[in-house]
Amino acid sequence: MAKKTKNISKKDLANAIRALSIDAIDKANSGHPGMPLGMADIAEVLWNDYFNHNPKNPNWINRDRFILSNGHGSMLLYSLLHLTGYDLSLEEIKNFRQLHSKTPGHPESHLTDGVETTTGPLGQGLANAIGMAISEKTLGSQYNKKEMSIIDHFTYVFAGDGCLMEGISHEVCSLAGTLNLNKLIVFYDDNGISIDGEVDGWFTDDTAKRFESYNWNVIKDVNGHSPQEIMKSIDNAKNSKEKPTLICCKTKIGFGSPNNEGKESSHGAPLGKEETNLTKENIGWNHGSFKIPDQIYDSWNHIQEGEKLENNWNIAFKKYKEKYPFEAEELLRRINSKMPENWSETALAYIKLCNEKKESIATRKASQNAIEAYAKVLPEFIGGSADLAASNLTMWSGSKEIKNTLNGNYINYGVREFGMSAIMNGISSHKGFIPYGGTFLTFSDYSKNAIRMSAIMKLKNIFIFTHDSIGLGEDGPTHQAIEHINALRDMPNTTVIRPCDSLETAIAWKYAIENNKGPTCLILSRQTCNFQNRTNEQIALINKGAYVLKDSNNLDIILIATGSEVGIAMEAAEILESKNIGVRVVSMPSTEIFDQQNKEYQEEILPSNILNRISIEAGSTSYWYKYVGVNGKTIGVNTFGESAPGGELLKYFGFTPENIVKHAEIMLKD
Repeated sequence: MAKKTKNISKKDLANAIRALSIDAIDKANSGHPGMPLGMADIAEVLWNDYFNHNPKNPNWINRDRFILSNGHGSMLLYSLLHLTGYDLSLEEIKNFRQLHSKTPGHPESHLTDGVETTTGPLGQGLANAIGMAISEKTLGSQYNKKEMSIIDHFTYVFAGDGCLMEGISHEVCSLAGTLNLNKLIVFYDDNGISIDGEVDGWFTDDTAKRFESYNWNVIKDVNGHSPQEIMKSIDNAKNSKEKPTLICCKTKIGFGSPNNEGKESSHGAPLGKEETNLTKENIGWNHGSFKIPDQIYDSWNHIQEGEKLENNWNIAFKKYKEKYPFEAEELLRRINSKMPENWSETALAYIKLCNEKKESIATRKASQNAIEAYAKVLPEFIGGSADLAASNLTMWSGSKEIKNTLNGNYINYGVREFGMSAIMNGISSHKGFIPYGGTFLTFSDYSKNAIRMSAIMKLKNIFIFTHDSIGLGEDGPTHQAIEHINALRDMPNTTVIRPCDSLETAIAWKYAIENNKGPTCLILSRQTCNFQNRTNEQIALINKGAYVLKDSNNLDIILIATGSEVGIAMEAAEILESKNIGVRVVSMPSTEIFDQQNKEYQEEILPSNILNRISIEAGSTSYWYKYVGVNGKTIGVNTFGESAPGGELLKYFGFTPENIVKHAEIMLKD
């Protein structure tokens, strides 16, 4: 049942959201008033009668999650945070959409306390919420006891027509029903309007039947402006034991605006001063701009209730800790993103083992071996693949599917690359897990916007991209990555690592697991990569993103290579040396990490007085002029691939020692 509401009309409480929202949008002369006006009644009921949170501690682990998937309506969320007592002042509300404010145009989790995830690209917030619901269910199954439920919260989502039109909504909502995420509750703002007008010209799906087919509990035709109907629907949703719930709320976009209600004109443009005043008058709000009466502030304020909720949880957790001390400490460690005490020892021992074994294997296989070694001490690992586990090699001996095992650690995402990546963002945002997910590199295009959101939020996600080049062979150009690595390298806050052998792969995984600055993309081969022998000093330098793998006393030319092409460069170097040409081979698994090194180290690896440089990578070449210079040579692929055996293709496109030697000799003659 709903909690007791305070002694003030729910209409006035909802109108406080409306008034703050349109005032801020009018002052900014920019924003989206339609959704805050239309969904204010739903937000009021949810936040005042059901939503468990503590404004003084936005990071309390057992709080309910609220996701504004239709993030363009951000002023609704900012109004809620301000009114309920979060660290979001009225001055910040007045600074809506201004430089360096805590109230940007779309919600950004790293800027504003209480914002759970960065939203705006429609449908992705819904996907993030599904990741959070997966986290709640899985983390709870791992740590809850019959007599003590320590992780036990709901995930609530606001979503609009645009979210449900986006294809990602199909991917993730289908999976959510399959996984029986019953503590996920989505409010569908069914107002029939999008930017271009009435959606019945382009969106005639039977949404209720669609979600019923996904195995959702669907509550139809709820009056989104009736607190009683909204409360009844939430009670129904919370009683669902096996299915997520979609509450279909009939609302009026721009509710209360005399000239814009129910019209696309209210979606993405300020009402204007005159219409703002008319709207306030029409809804019965008789207060000045940015003026909220004290009694309404008092009724909205949730600080006391929030602190009580968390204090009660702390008391329960103290009892849990007394009875289950190991589990309690592990849960806190995971929530706070701390590594296990034996992590460094385990990782270094495995790296040493890789160097001793000297295996020549595909780096996708080396990646699986690293997962096997590291996952044994990382219970927070939660893996997955977009229906390519047998090719990405993302499963290890301890993998347990969450669909089949309560305390599982592996998600079969199905053929849902975009959905997988956005769900991973939600899992990472929730805390308690380190998610990794795999697909082919060429399908990173499907995932790209979710990876971008991960980078904006600086989330610890590990994206595994195998079959990284024309070297995959017979599947042909549709599956052969060309421009993809450089597109990922160009993304801020993203670390791309393309290891050349099993040792570099083990070190790449260690980096990814420890990286707290954003997502890591591991670029891995299908074909075998020869193991490269190194000194201990060289092994230590792998962590710097680039290092000298082979050197000569009298240096004439530098070969820079990544991934499977390092082995080819090493063969070419031997031929060049036999011709008395001094050659250096630089393995550069990560350009981003190398670029972060000091100028002295960069000069040491790529001395500015050596202008004869050749880059070798089986992908597009434009990125490499940064390292070889305008007079350097890039050996790469600037066309789409072909269908043929991988070895034959590498030869056809010039990835042979002989071709490298030929270009080196031409360069040295010039």
